[in-house]
Amino acid sequence: MADIRSEARSAVIRYLKGGDLFMAATVMLILVMMIVPIPPVFLDMLVALNMTFSLGVLLVTMYITEPLQFSVFPSLLLLATLFRLSLNVSATKLILLRGNAGSVIQAFGGFVVGGNYVVGLIVFLILVIIQFVVITTGAGRVAEVAARFTLDAMPGKQMSIDADLNAGMITEEEARRRRLKIQQEADFYGAMDGSSKFVRGDAIAGIIIIVINILGGIIIGIVQLGLSAGDAFQRFALLTVGGGLVNQIPALLISTATGIVVTRAASESDLGRDVTSQMLAQPRALAIAAGLLLLLGMVPGLPKAPFLILAAAAGFLAYRVTRSAREAEQAAAVPHLPAPGVAEPEDVMALLRVEPMELNFGYALIPLVDADQGGDLKERVAAVRRQIAMELGIVVPSVRIRDDIQARSNEYIVRIRGVEVDRGEVIPDAYMAMNPGTATEELDGIQTREPAFGLPAVWVSASRRAEAEMMGYTVVDPSSVIATHLSEIIKANAAELLSRQDTRNLIDNVKKTAPAVVEDLIPAQMSVGEVQRVLQNLVRERISIRDLITILEALGDAAGTYKDVDALTEYVRSRMGRSICSQYAGPDGMAVTTLEPSLEQTLMDSLDITEHGTFLAPEPAMYRALIASLAAESEHMAAAGQQPIVLTSTSLRPHLRRLVERAIPQLVVLSYSEIVPEVKVNAVGMVSLGNAS
Repeated sequence: MADIRSEARSAVIRYLKGGDLFMAATVMLILVMMIVPIPPVFLDMLVALNMTFSLGVLLVTMYITEPLQFSVFPSLLLLATLFRLSLNVSATKLILLRGNAGSVIQAFGGFVVGGNYVVGLIVFLILVIIQFVVITTGAGRVAEVAARFTLDAMPGKQMSIDADLNAGMITEEEARRRRLKIQQEADFYGAMDGSSKFVRGDAIAGIIIIVINILGGIIIGIVQLGLSAGDAFQRFALLTVGGGLVNQIPALLISTATGIVVTRAASESDLGRDVTSQMLAQPRALAIAAGLLLLLGMVPGLPKAPFLILAAAAGFLAYRVTRSAREAEQAAAVPHLPAPGVAEPEDVMALLRVEPMELNFGYALIPLVDADQGGDLKERVAAVRRQIAMELGIVVPSVRIRDDIQARSNEYIVRIRGVEVDRGEVIPDAYMAMNPGTATEELDGIQTREPAFGLPAVWVSASRRAEAEMMGYTVVDPSSVIATHLSEIIKANAAELLSRQDTRNLIDNVKKTAPAVVEDLIPAQMSVGEVQRVLQNLVRERISIRDLITILEALGDAAGTYKDVDALTEYVRSRMGRSICSQYAGPDGMAVTTLEPSLEQTLMDSLDITEHGTFLAPEPAMYRALIASLAAESEHMAAAGQQPIVLTSTSLRPHLRRLVERAIPQLVVLSYSEIVPEVKVNAVGMVSLGNAS
């Protein structure tokens, strides 16, 4: 059945593929009807079409499960109102010119109200009052309140979507879909608030038109046709009332549909099923209603048959609903066992997915994540992602935050692609106090170490936070501790997190503003994978790739000359010298240590060129001495409050960095080509060959 419906729907869509032309023709027809006189037969068809269209709209509103499924309704409301007004104008012209407005209007004026124009006028006024005072006013008020509440709730809904996205509960596509739905809801209820005025204006216009038609008919009958005032009134009033009823009945249907749409709450079923299921959800109420109807049927003077019949029907429904509920409970109590030898299907593919980043925590840290308990860890993680994007220029994948029964109560674990990278412990109801070097007094508390940098720290209670700050300690809350640790882990593993798809997304973003840069490089000179490796080399040393246009332009200039990824990286670094120097230079310039020329030459001679790349392979003794000398210089510079930096040649730089990054991770290795002229370089030390040998 579903396939048949789908095929039928597709056939209709194909048939109406030119729907834009159809709508344009419809609007033009409405305008033509207001200007050009139309025959009565054609008017009969249009009147019938108006009734059919209004009834169809009403039925559609009864079968939708949420208002956005009929988001075009405000526009349809405008077109339907304009169509009814054009029918009024066309009918007015026929009534006043010919005294004949077609069979439909004649039938409504003669048969429906029994040929009594007074009765017809009263019925018309009652319909207008129902539509104007009751339905339209209520629907307009509901739409106004819904629009206001929807706009007020938008910031909270947006924050909820961002929190779910950061927690890894939804994908980027789902987040975009939800944001679009929120915007559509606000636009829909705003449009409904305004379009409800169309229906109200249509009701007022109907009253004015019928008065004008009657007065105009009397004048034409007396002046042009020579009729008496009574004959003229009877002749034209009957047709005018018939025309008014013909238009007010579809208007009433449309206004009812408006009320249904704006009062419809989101549900999984249509209006009929919701009304039936919810009305019959309380069989006790039906039983009480049956009893009251039975008592009313026993009251002397009241007709017994209607009340007794309705009492029997209500009692029967109450009995059937109660019995069905009892049978459902009994069926639910019986456990469902699979058939022998039949295994339950299992989604094995879902088990193969590995989250890019995970933050798992013990049960004691749940209050840090739960927003209802005042936790803000999700917001802190979102802030970390934004910070990394600003500092390194990469988009960190969504961090999946969830509890872990295997972790200790106060412990959190950071995993990258399913593998544990680091872990730490925090006390949720305490604060971490660290001595920045200015505090002279000892602070009592639980001794610990700050997880990101390994600094000594003390856990203190919330009541002692102010005391610790007065003593000169830096005091941070547990969420900040976790967020800082997570930030450092991301920076240290940024190269691993930068996937090929992420690289493609970054390139596509550049292509929007600088397409020539991308088209000149990819795929003519380099592949996305090669660009990814260059970017990974940069972020591995915490060089920002935010200025991706400059990076791609540099690669475009060098790709024809260099094929080695390390060589391409060094060329890019030389083009980004100003950015690199600004990262390490201070007001007084940049303090560096250098390699003694003979040591540098010896290291150059130790380069081993293979088919898999170039590697620095010094003798073991020389390696140990080199590491010891560089470590000593780094400690000396760090003690002086300076960033440990060693300056060397461009060809040696990447290999030296790769050699020392595990032993001395805080040591920055720069090349002479990266130093811009405006930066003052202060050589504060030198690693000599004698010290390294």
